[in-house]
Amino acid sequence: MEKKYFFFDIDGTLTDRATGEIVPSAGETLKRLEENGHFIAIATGRAHYKARKFTDANGFKNMVCCGGNGIVIDGKLVENIPLDKEGCIKIIRQAEELGYGWCVALDDSKDVYMTDDKFLRQVGKRKEPTRYIIDDSLDIEAVDAIYKIYVAIPGDEEEKLTTKELIGHLRFEPEYLMFQPDNKRGGIINMMEHLGADIQDVVVFGDDYNDMDMFCPEWFSIAMGNGCQDLKDMASYVTAANVDDGIQKACEHFGWA
Repeated sequence: MEKKYFFFDIDGTLTDRATGEIVPSAGETLKRLEENGHFIAIATGRAHYKARKFTDANGFKNMVCCGGNGIVIDGKLVENIPLDKEGCIKIIRQAEELGYGWCVALDDSKDVYMTDDKFLRQVGKRKEPTRYIIDDSLDIEAVDAIYKIYVAIPGDEEEKLTTKELIGHLRFEPEYLMFQPDNKRGGIINMMEHLGADIQDVVVFGDDYNDMDMFCPEWFSIAMGNGCQDLKDMASYVTAANVDDGIQKACEHFGWA
């Protein structure tokens, strides 16, 4: 059997969004894939420290994380590329000029740093577990690396921040804009280069808009039946919903498991 390299999104693909747990049939299928000699990895936008909790709890050793800028192979963090520092500084300076608070992640942890409490006053605390460190002596231009930026700009005012196109950005909450890598495709290519494997042997599974980047013509992409229509339109194949054994059905259909 030809070896395949599988990359699975987490939420809504591997896991049931209602429970947060891996769909039982998906877990069983992944075990069979490994028994058949295939490579299994997670592909997630989550930061490494956060995604590691999931992978360690569920026995995954390989992962593309940090939106594609982080790579874990055989349990070891091989690479974690920060954001473009020059672009980050331009975004932060314009946010300050416009009166919006900001905070930044400077390492692989739940810590975020800010020079004042403006972000907290404008947004409040994030839903994600976060430790806020206010340091009025912080020189953002002197830091070694920036991994994420959060700017307290509401959705209906976002166009004012003209520098936002310098760095990949996502909005999960109406109160603030998050700048982080959005390059799962690049992370997969990078991992395949580390492994010395052919990208034509890649198979990706996803369900939502943040998976669109890794649905590309270079390899085989499978959209879950519960996924968004735009992703389904890009897919090589559409399977059943994840809670209706979509991963199992696709892998059996193609003879991988």
